[in-house]
Amino acid sequence: MTGEQDIPAGTRPLNGAEYIESLRDDREIYLYGDRVKDVTTHPAFHNPVRMTARLYDALHDPETRDVLTTRTDAGTGGYTHRFFTTPHSAEDLVADQQAIAKWARMSYGWMGRSPDYKAAFLGTLGANAEFYEPFADNARRWYRESQEKVLYWNHAIVHPPVDRNRPPDEVADVFIHVEKETDSGLIVSGAKVVATGSALTHYNFIAHYGLPIKDRKFALVATVPMGAPGVKLICRTSYSATAAVMGSPFDYPLSSRLDENDTILVLDKVLIPWENVFIYGDLGKVKMFTGRSGFVERFTFHGCTRLAVKIEFIAGLLAKALELTGTEDFRGVQSRLGEVLAWRNLFWALSDASARNPIEWNNGAVLPNPQYGLAYRWFMQIGYPRIREIIMQDVASGLIYLNSSAEDFKNPEIRPYLDKYVRGSGGATAVDRVKLMKLVWDAVGTEFGGRHELYERNYSGNHENTRLELLFSQIAGGQVNGYKAFVDECLGEYDLDGWTVPDLATFPDLTRLREDLLGGGFAA
Repeated sequence: MTGEQDIPAGTRPLNGAEYIESLRDDREIYLYGDRVKDVTTHPAFHNPVRMTARLYDALHDPETRDVLTTRTDAGTGGYTHRFFTTPHSAEDLVADQQAIAKWARMSYGWMGRSPDYKAAFLGTLGANAEFYEPFADNARRWYRESQEKVLYWNHAIVHPPVDRNRPPDEVADVFIHVEKETDSGLIVSGAKVVATGSALTHYNFIAHYGLPIKDRKFALVATVPMGAPGVKLICRTSYSATAAVMGSPFDYPLSSRLDENDTILVLDKVLIPWENVFIYGDLGKVKMFTGRSGFVERFTFHGCTRLAVKIEFIAGLLAKALELTGTEDFRGVQSRLGEVLAWRNLFWALSDASARNPIEWNNGAVLPNPQYGLAYRWFMQIGYPRIREIIMQDVASGLIYLNSSAEDFKNPEIRPYLDKYVRGSGGATAVDRVKLMKLVWDAVGTEFGGRHELYERNYSGNHENTRLELLFSQIAGGQVNGYKAFVDECLGEYDLDGWTVPDLATFPDLTRLREDLLGGGFAA
């Protein structure tokens, strides 16, 4: 990789400090009844912001940059995160996979919406710009700009769970829609669910997914800066802030720094300039967006790779917890740890298959193979809850046979009791045991842990739709007809009179012998 001093000015990604500074704008974030004054210093966001800053710094670190980055392909001559560029071969996708995994390991797999997640969309805009006509130039510009800085986008594409029994056109008081067209752009109002990680990002991506629409004012795919007037983020409870109040990193090692707060995104008469629009008013194109954007193929590839890393971390947690409880040699416990490892292998296999068997796309580009991505969407809904169940089942009371906090170890009156009665197996100290078990509990038992199961179950689509989309994809692609034709091939080799192919024999003499035997038996 060429040294940073050789790269033209202005065409390198943000570093960590620049990323942090870029969040200091007029964004409206509301938490616990107050407006957050500075997202970079507030206890709910300070540590997640810094964990994200680590990712940006890694783009410049000589030890990680070769894996994470490549030359931009939008004419800037700089370098960028690999997944923000257009892949043209299986080799490119394997390199993308390695870059995704490298970043995922820096958050131990727990940051589902890291900046490269939305590169699943942004990285398509170069090869697929023509799809967005008459806004194709917008697509090309955002492709270039997102590469240059590795911009951090979040997205909100699902209607809120309100009046879903009614057509979207009848829920205009809630669902995002265009109120007015102006020379400057579109005036947009409404809400989306849920803008995960939006407080930490630069832009929100708004699209339509789900219910069919008939009114063009709902047919909108666009982006809006997080600091745009009228954009409001109403946060769910903060696991990071709770951890800061109720404990310490020793007590909440994941939720205290990796909480990607999920927010209600509200647009209140927000002006979206025309240069930030990808689709507007075209009902047919909005309906085709999911299938034609390349986003599904790429976000499932990203998600599968990230989940494989996360399960490696969880498998390590479980293995260490079993050692501390002294149950690592129990046959049933071993079999279930093996099951966790099988899930790990499955998701890595799906990620590998997606990368190494790409499909041809536009202008010489390739996409990860969608069939493996669609399979991942289903398996993760079964696999992740099962892994969590195994941990709760086999670590069991070890998860709550814990003192309240790190402060207990500083109390001389109870420290001797903790050292004696809460120690781990195999000579492990009480501090070592409690430290690990609190990490396990944060992964599976706290609000943070529960939210992660909900996320893995639902973030890529509801449990029915993930199955239906896999089915409809293979119907549309002709695979289901191919499977049926495979059966017809078998059916065509025989009929009521026996085999219909020349190389197989029916043995009519044996058939007559059977008839004679059965006939004689009945006669008797």
